[in-house]
Amino acid sequence: MWHMGDGSGWWMLFGTLMMLAFWGIVLWAVVALVRGSRDGAARGARDEPTALEILEWRYASGELSDEEFEGMKQRLLGGRRT
Repeated sequence: MWHMGDGSGWWMLFGTLMMLAFWGIVLWAVVALVRGSRDGAARGARDEPTALEILEWRYASGELSDEEFEGMKQRLLGGRRT
């Protein structure tokens, strides 16, 4: 008389698929945030080389003599020995 059961199976399937898609997107977003924060913490603010690393690279490439390297290294380290 009122046709209340017509097509309800399709709407239930559609609702189930939409719910699965929603939770899939939520899960993907959480995983992406966790991976991004973990990668960011591993990298930290160290995207740039330190002054000592640059100095060592210049010494290794032959731009600096032994005396220049040692003098600059001592100034960078503030008189500490390594």
